Amino acid sequence: MTPEPVNRRTLLKAGGALAALAAAGCTESPSGHASPSIAPIAPGGPDVAAAPDWAGFGRGLDGRFYRPGSSGYAGAHQLFNPRFDSVQPAGVVKAATIADIRESVAFARKNRLRCAPKAGGHSYVGASSVANGLVVDIGNLRSMSYANGVLTVGAGARLYDVHAFLDRYGRSLPTGTCPTVGVAGLALGGGMGVHTRAYGLTGDRILSMQVVTADGVFRACSPTQNADLFWALRGGGGGNLGIVTSFRLSTIPGGRLGIFVLKWTQAQAAAVIRGWQRFAREAPTTSWANLHLDARADGTIAVRAVGVSTTGSATAAAAQLESFVGARASSRTFSQRSHLEAVRFLGGGTTSPRTGFTAGSDVLRGPMDAATINGLVNTVKARARAGKTASAILDPLGGQAVKVPTGGSAWPWRSSLGVIQWYVGLAAHPTSTSYNSARAWITSGHRAVAKASAGGYVNYVEPGRAVQSYYSGSWNRLRTIKRKYDPANVFGGPYGIS
Repeated sequence: MTPEPVNRRTLLKAGGALAALAAAGCTESPSGHASPSIAPIAPGGPDVAAAPDWAGFGRGLDGRFYRPGSSGYAGAHQLFNPRFDSVQPAGVVKAATIADIRESVAFARKNRLRCAPKAGGHSYVGASSVANGLVVDIGNLRSMSYANGVLTVGAGARLYDVHAFLDRYGRSLPTGTCPTVGVAGLALGGGMGVHTRAYGLTGDRILSMQVVTADGVFRACSPTQNADLFWALRGGGGGNLGIVTSFRLSTIPGGRLGIFVLKWTQAQAAAVIRGWQRFAREAPTTSWANLHLDARADGTIAVRAVGVSTTGSATAAAAQLESFVGARASSRTFSQRSHLEAVRFLGGGTTSPRTGFTAGSDVLRGPMDAATINGLVNTVKARARAGKTASAILDPLGGQAVKVPTGGSAWPWRSSLGVIQWYVGLAAHPTSTSYNSARAWITSGHRAVAKASAGGYVNYVEPGRAVQSYYSGSWNRLRTIKRKYDPANVFGGPYGIS
């Protein structure tokens, strides 16, 4: 049987790929809407203006500039998640050139404004915007070129466009699956996806990058140029240390993929988790599968795995997972797809509509014991019994993701088993009751797996979690580098490195 195309909601579960520009910007009130949280920042120098000269600033840009009340502002400040529509930046720059970015950063620093970079705008906490600050939208910086296995790409490019471009050359990148995620946010936070075990993280493929730092300087970063910043940007999260303008990335073969979808009964949930944990440790690097426990409004839970094999056939990988589970799946579907066909299938198409949600994560330091597994299953069951939907999505690590790339990386979870994403879909503008219920469920998930959790994944940044927990052993060095390149904390806020 051939799997049906993956729709948007399935995408969020199947790929675990909604990527964030995990930066500073705004906090969330209990209603789930963003509210300002702007700490003072140090002056940019003796020429600090009494009030920003917005008109003069806008005239000096090559790109478009929007202020509250101006035509186009409402669309310019929107993010992927409509929950953050209420966040009102003081200005939004649609940068056309690197000079626009440099001028924007200098203007923000001089006027003591928070500066939030925006590419795809998928941040889980709305950090691609900032109340009363300056948003620098780099979405127009999306040019691409390819030569000798290396992709040079503007930081504003979206994932589907990147894959479509590379497909011309028979090449690909290890990325997540959401088609509208920006390459910058994904890569700077790590970047997990179906090729993680075979080829490592998106960020591991970065050979060099160009970045505008808080002093307005345009810098090249590589293992030999500004090596400390290069290390920090690979895994330190987007928007913490500067605004990246372009990347050079080593590509991977864009071959055919085998895809499988396996479903088990609710009663088999614990056995499936145990089997998936073994699969994550023992399966060959050519195999990948994530596991979904979905609470349904009818009071039941669905248990399924979406898997990929880079060999072009998924039957062996599926059989191995079933053997580890100890039970054949009740539903089994298989397909073989070309590179771009697989991108469209796993991404639910070539684009994705704005979607309301809230989410969080736990990084599994190793296999969960029986009690923890039961706690996870019971957490999902409790949500279903309440007549509400939610998902716990388990993505594997291991394989090539264990290896530290040349030049190093701040991404701290090399030895971990995988990542649980706790996801709840919401209305575009949810009620306080709905949002609080979702956050309470995610908190209960954290408690259920606390014994096995090493921290959180920065591309799934969430309210209420200590920022340090996303960085583990990289934290102290990241803070030192942050103080070096952004001493005034221009790129700062409650979810950023400080």
